[in-house]
Amino acid sequence: MKRNKEIITFGGNPVTLIGDLITVGKQAPEFRAIDKDMNEKKLLEYIGKKLVVSVMPSVDTPVCATQTRTFNKMATSMNDNTIILTISMDLPFALNRFCAAEGIENVITLSDYKYKEFGEKYGFLIEELMLLARGIVIIDTNRIVRYVEYVKEATNEPNYNAALEILNII
Repeated sequence: MKRNKEIITFGGNPVTLIGDLITVGKQAPEFRAIDKDMNEKKLLEYIGKKLVVSVMPSVDTPVCATQTRTFNKMATSMNDNTIILTISMDLPFALNRFCAAEGIENVITLSDYKYKEFGEKYGFLIEELMLLARGIVIIDTNRIVRYVEYVKEATNEPNYNAALEILNII
């Protein structure tokens, strides 16, 4: 498995991302993940929709909670052809608890804990922590990656505006 160093830091410390870094213009790799209700989900289930994949380490951190709340709010102004997936290594139980406590209803929360397929296939899995790095991936209706952000310092928020600009033109 490929190891990518010097891409991001976590708390100021360099970390290693496992897997192939995803690139714009390529087909989005298939992956399986578990939703907050313990159901297996696949990327193929969302073909024909524009996808915003919000990637984060854990909903139990302030920045990740803010990122999830921000996308949940943004989702209310998006059309029905756009779906926001929020993915982390959190257990589905933690995702369910967080969504219930925070009123998160407009994004689909997914856990990569079981298969680690998203983290490895998209290059977001942090080897030292076995958490996902923070970032955003936008996938068009034909499953082509149109935007990728690996947030340089994982404790910072992603660039929401840059992602939305791309989303609005695809």
